[in-house]
Amino acid sequence: MAPVLYQGMNRAEIDHQFNLRARWPDHPAYFTRWARESAQTRARLDCRLDLAYGPSPGCRLDFFPAPGARPPLLAFIHGGYWQSLDKSDFSALAPAFIEAGIAFASLNYDLAPGARLGEIAAQTDRALAWLHGEAAELGFDPGRLFLAGHSAGGHLAVMAAAGQNAGLIKGTCSISGVYDLRPLRFSYHQDVLNLTQEEAETLSPVLRVPAQAGPLICAVGAEETEAFLRQQDEFVEAWRAGGLSVRTVGLPGRQHFSAVDALGEKDHALFQAVHAMIRDGCVA
Repeated sequence: MAPVLYQGMNRAEIDHQFNLRARWPDHPAYFTRWARESAQTRARLDCRLDLAYGPSPGCRLDFFPAPGARPPLLAFIHGGYWQSLDKSDFSALAPAFIEAGIAFASLNYDLAPGARLGEIAAQTDRALAWLHGEAAELGFDPGRLFLAGHSAGGHLAVMAAAGQNAGLIKGTCSISGVYDLRPLRFSYHQDVLNLTQEEAETLSPVLRVPAQAGPLICAVGAEETEAFLRQQDEFVEAWRAGGLSVRTVGLPGRQHFSAVDALGEKDHALFQAVHAMIRDGCVA
């Protein structure tokens, strides 16, 4: 009988919960659509591409300005289990925010295994500091910098919301985030991530609730795996227990790959919640 490794699961069960591409074999269609729609977005919108916020190749971002004087900015961090995908795949999220008068940035980072997770998290902090420092040049209000991320990007977003540059972030949205890294050490991802027990604990947002943080929105697809649903529940409970402001937004009918699309859909409750957070500086 296979040994129980984490939360009552053996290796096969953990892999089943966290192998999202195997669970949704139509995922290549999402990647193809994201890339196509994002290329079309970059072709028709004003944008500044591949701006360097650090010395390594992954430390690049794309910036989409919004009309008006000193608009707020939403910076987005892509997912891919810290191992794949690219900032250019998510340009298509920008138009809904730009039309609402919100500038948009899509962030890259060095991918594993070339970079360890602690280094990747530090790059998010570096990107935020760079954006804040370049606000006048880029034309947005540095006092209204917001952050969002999907999957591994959701993990990086909430890590940043509790990190050294947390004071720069006025609000955060995490979509289908990974909040507890400990089970990944027992999954097939460990072959790439090579997490130590100390890293898995130190880099798990559910275990490092800050004393202070800006408002947070969490959303997870209703069709996600039990592990992703449970991780959000446990994380939200931990933040609320710490006295922090957090709101959940339901994503009925969405699975892991369709969940992120909701962020860029003007008529979806997730976009509307993030828009309201940026407008009002709080979550209802």
